[in-house]
Amino acid sequence: MVESAMTLPEPVEPMLSLRVLARLLDYPTAELQAAAGEMIEILDAERRWPAALRTRLMDWCQRLLEADLMDLQAEYVALFDRGRATSLLLFEHVHGESRDRGQAMVDLMAEYRTAGFELDARELPDYLPLFLEYLSTRPEADIGRWLGEIRHILALLTARLEERDADHALVPLGLLALVGAEDDVNAHRETVRDETPDDTPEALDEVWEEEAVRFSASSDQDCALQSAEGRRLAERKQAVPSDPVKIMPSIGSTDRAATER
Repeated sequence: MVESAMTLPEPVEPMLSLRVLARLLDYPTAELQAAAGEMIEILDAERRWPAALRTRLMDWCQRLLEADLMDLQAEYVALFDRGRATSLLLFEHVHGESRDRGQAMVDLMAEYRTAGFELDARELPDYLPLFLEYLSTRPEADIGRWLGEIRHILALLTARLEERDADHALVPLGLLALVGAEDDVNAHRETVRDETPDDTPEALDEVWEEEAVRFSASSDQDCALQSAEGRRLAERKQAVPSDPVKIMPSIGSTDRAATER
């Protein structure tokens, strides 16, 4: 079930629960439904979240198992393929369609390569499920630091998915909970309620009329562009390490081997 979309060296102790969260954000398939039982076992065995949140995640997995696949797929398309408000591309929430987003993705690709990871899938590097697979192989200090970097994006995404009554809100909420930042969502809920929907036929027509922006580093100008994200990543590498954001420890971590079956 927890197949990676990247070519990865075998990690010593992967955080398999992050791969479960990645799969929960994927387009629903029969394979995903068949893996629901294993996903429940992993979430329960690692016990990374408070009981109430862990139960909600496991209940969602059970609903995926029991639901009609075509209904799940239609729900997914309506939620993620119409409009940008709930985009699973992280940098779209920061940079929109600007050139800075292209450079930010180049910088993230460099992070992947530095860590020894090469993408073998067609997803963009800032695609959240792909990013979670990467994080699942990193040390906990790195995971906490990265989640701290994107917590503002996760909080906004949580609020928007909650506004649509989507189970998928549990994924960014769960990521925030790992670093004790669940309350960040409160700052966005009122704003999100007042947002103009971007998934209406009129809004979609407006988007389709816009000129497509290509995010490749084929030109020297694009490669030389220094985005805010890129500068921040470079500064983070060179700075004296600060106190890391701590991940919520696994309850019963001595039984972690049971999650690797």
